[in-house]
Amino acid sequence: MREFRELADRLGYATSVDTIGNGFARRGRGRPRILYLGHIDTVTGRRPVRHQGGRVHGRGAVDAKGGIAAALCAGAAFDGPGELTVVAAVGEETDSRGAWHLATRRAPDCVIVGEPSGWDGVTIGYKGELQLAATFRGRRTHYASPTPTTTDVALDWTAAVRNLAAARHTESLFHSLTAKTVSVESRRAGDSETTRVLVDLRIPPGLSTQELLGLLPTEPGRPRISVRIRAEPIEVDRANPVVLALSSAIRSGGARPTLWRKSGTADLNVVAPAWKVPAAAYGPGDARLDHTARESLANSELERSVAVLRTAFETLARDPRLNRSRRRPKRRHR
Repeated sequence: MREFRELADRLGYATSVDTIGNGFARRGRGRPRILYLGHIDTVTGRRPVRHQGGRVHGRGAVDAKGGIAAALCAGAAFDGPGELTVVAAVGEETDSRGAWHLATRRAPDCVIVGEPSGWDGVTIGYKGELQLAATFRGRRTHYASPTPTTTDVALDWTAAVRNLAAARHTESLFHSLTAKTVSVESRRAGDSETTRVLVDLRIPPGLSTQELLGLLPTEPGRPRISVRIRAEPIEVDRANPVVLALSSAIRSGGARPTLWRKSGTADLNVVAPAWKVPAAAYGPGDARLDHTARESLANSELERSVAVLRTAFETLARDPRLNRSRRRPKRRHR
């Protein structure tokens, strides 16, 4: 966070950090309020940072510090109208606690979530996620016995969950329900044994996490289920002002914009339903390099993204649809 604030300070932003650790860099004031919501955290595993062959290598180059850097540079000359805020949120790779904290605060007039889409792409949809811990308890049995072990029961339940997902498979990955077993842990204490299974489900639009919980099998084993991660699927209107502004800026850069719908999740899943404002996700980099040992970002990709964001910020600042008062009209007394 120190480096984020130092760079933003040098570029002329006013910086601050909230109680949960999110970093803010602001320019301008008034309406519309434009927010670029990036995230400063990365997945575990350090990768040496180096600049080689026209690329920046290192953990977070793509996911998603490259996007924050592009937004800061793009907004360095922002002179309104309105206010531009670049956020370096915390916790996106775990529980999105930074975004959840922001979602309870005053909504901006529009939001761009900083996730890699490629300089010529805009992400308009993410699947939801439901990560569950299912705990099974039973009595220890002899391995030669025909009675299944508690782990056998847990694995049979996990297979039933996978069958549930398979029944909702379509030709489109984005519109399919998928289920993965993350881990299986077993412990014994005397004659008792406990098996805990961690299952991750990715949810297509049209199916809520609450509905999915109601579809989960209760047998075999009648497990005790606790929710670890819960995020609703999101697909924004492809004709909303943010998507249009980014797409127009990409065309100005000489490319035809690609609209992505992704099988992962992002902070867009958190803030877009809460704020109900025009939104999309955009950032430099190849998402296939996320979380890998090959994570790197080309200089040319970063420069093109800066140009796209600069143009998009200017377009959004002058969009009359984003500068309308949110106040309810006063009631007339009869």
